[in-house]
Amino acid sequence: MRIVGVSGAGKTTLAAEAARRLGVAHLELDAVFWDRDWTFRDVEEARALVREFVAAHPDGWVADGNWRTRLEGLLEPGTPGGADLVVWLDHSRALVMSRLVRRTVRRGVLREELWHGNRENPADWIRRDPEENILLWGWTQHGPTRTRFAPRVGDPTFLRLGGRRAVAAWLDSLGPARADTLG
Repeated sequence: MRIVGVSGAGKTTLAAEAARRLGVAHLELDAVFWDRDWTFRDVEEARALVREFVAAHPDGWVADGNWRTRLEGLLEPGTPGGADLVVWLDHSRALVMSRLVRRTVRRGVLREELWHGNRENPADWIRRDPEENILLWGWTQHGPTRTRFAPRVGDPTFLRLGGRRAVAAWLDSLGPARADTLG
């Protein structure tokens, strides 16, 4: 399973919880494609890591993140090792931005390490380039993300979840966490 959506939609949180309930492994694609000092990992190396993860978890997995151009179809339903289901978190811009602002401020103030020593820098919050400002990235990518994923609604391998209630109901449908994944 793969969870996609705009920054701040809750992809990583949902993926971790879905993996816990299903008793399968979780892969955060940001940790794969980002490297130290906010540089991109070599794309072939990153794809190899994704393939290794999928091969190591034949009984199932949940991955979160978009990375469409770097994945080049890897993890798509119908491809070798691809997801059986893609879940699109399609929340309102207001919900996404409120989450993204809270998360970004928390990470910046507490200096939380994300991946490979990377931390969000409060100085980036005022940058004008969305590539360097996660808040602007979330704002500017909301529409294009909808445009990219909306045509897939109706595909049996694609599920659109919009809003907290829809996400909660879907999680409930997965059942409680499997005992072998607790602790």
